[in-house]
Amino acid sequence: MKEKSLQQLIKSIDVLHIEGTVDKNINNVTCDSREVKPGCLFVAVRGVSVDAHRFLPQVAEAGAVAVVCEELPEKLHDGVTYVQVANSTIALAHLASAWYDNPSSHLKLVGVTGTNGKTTTATLLYELANLMGYKAGLLSTVRNIIDKKVEPAKQTTPDHLTLNRLLHDMVEAGCDYAFMEVSSHACVQHRVDGLKFAGGIFTNLTRDHLDYHGTVDNYINAKKMFFDSLGSDAFAVVNVDDKVGNVMVQNTKAHKYSYSLRTLADFKCRVIEDRIDGTTMTINGTEVNVLFTGRFNAYNLTSVYAAAVLLGWDKEQVMVKMSQLVPVAGRFQTMRSPRGYTAIVDYAHTPDALVNVLEAANEVMNGKGTLITVCGCGGNRDKGKRPIMAREAALRSGKLILTSDNPRFEDPDDILRDMEAGLPDDKRSATLIITDRRQAIKTACQLAQPGDVVIVAGKGHEDYQEIKGVKHHFDDSEVIAEIFKAEK
Repeated sequence: MKEKSLQQLIKSIDVLHIEGTVDKNINNVTCDSREVKPGCLFVAVRGVSVDAHRFLPQVAEAGAVAVVCEELPEKLHDGVTYVQVANSTIALAHLASAWYDNPSSHLKLVGVTGTNGKTTTATLLYELANLMGYKAGLLSTVRNIIDKKVEPAKQTTPDHLTLNRLLHDMVEAGCDYAFMEVSSHACVQHRVDGLKFAGGIFTNLTRDHLDYHGTVDNYINAKKMFFDSLGSDAFAVVNVDDKVGNVMVQNTKAHKYSYSLRTLADFKCRVIEDRIDGTTMTINGTEVNVLFTGRFNAYNLTSVYAAAVLLGWDKEQVMVKMSQLVPVAGRFQTMRSPRGYTAIVDYAHTPDALVNVLEAANEVMNGKGTLITVCGCGGNRDKGKRPIMAREAALRSGKLILTSDNPRFEDPDDILRDMEAGLPDDKRSATLIITDRRQAIKTACQLAQPGDVVIVAGKGHEDYQEIKGVKHHFDDSEVIAEIFKAEK
């Protein structure tokens, strides 16, 4: 990245006061005091656990030539320009965009938000764009992709600078479109401020992240911030079967569109036949066969179709290409046992997502065979959902095995006791508690008979188990593949 004038950079932010000259060049922008090098601009952000304002003397000594901050330090360092703003986090978002030449204005960026379905929807839009012959980028929980180049993802929505750097790389690679998950954390932390979106999609909203947001209302408002920020030339597509769908867009300037499986909408889907290996459905009267199972996937695919049409893609071609899309890794990932039962790996880690997956399986099983569910809950997260998860799983499963997920810094047995408290009395005899996840999966497969379905929920694409701050390699689909190999 070439040098940029400080004077030009700060035109992108609301400045309260400046100490020093703005007639100087900047060779880098950072909010990490450890990355400060001579010639850079440092943005002092107040984080959840650390306030970077305390590092202002050190960054000046390290060679920062300019600082953006909310409070000026008691002692101003010679040669450093101090730019005071009301909110340095918001300033960082706009500075990051300006530093990387406003990449979101050079491609069509679509954001996907909601509790469940973000990864699937964003990934399928990226895959559909490729099938349609467009170059595209993806920013998701699972991976970031610049055209065809894959980068590992560290969080659902990257930090301000990484996000704009990835979008800039997409522009440089010639991408026409970019599709990204927009988390509630990212909205509250202003990580998507300063970006120009061509459109936004709302999937659904259920209980999640209350350890961070505190209340459901705060969680709803965090999601709504995204739609409030959309411009008048953007589109907003919302699931109106969700009770807060219309709430999301009540203050948006974007053009509003709806999608639904149950009521009248701009994009109406009807499921004709559900199978373990796919679904036959219609969208606005046109029939399509897809390689996805469950009504939750019908919602995802309808929103994908809606966004594609609103982006101006050919409707008939979109329908043809949708039939070629394949499920995202760890999202209702189906595996067939040599002994004649089916195993499904899914990321479902909220009560609603788990209900969706279990109901989809029960629907295609149609009373034939037994549904065996393996699930757990993560540590150091919303404890209130633990008994709910266990109860919902027990009510929809023939047999249930509660096991460890990512215990993080909690005792896994404590988490399992929280889950066990939610079990209905008449379901306790059909429930096993096996702390060791590998053994739990193995036991489920040993119990399964031909025609049964084993669902392993909670981790999906994750290839690790986090215990006491250490990530140990663990992949549900790998474990199942090993079990299947031994069955031959």
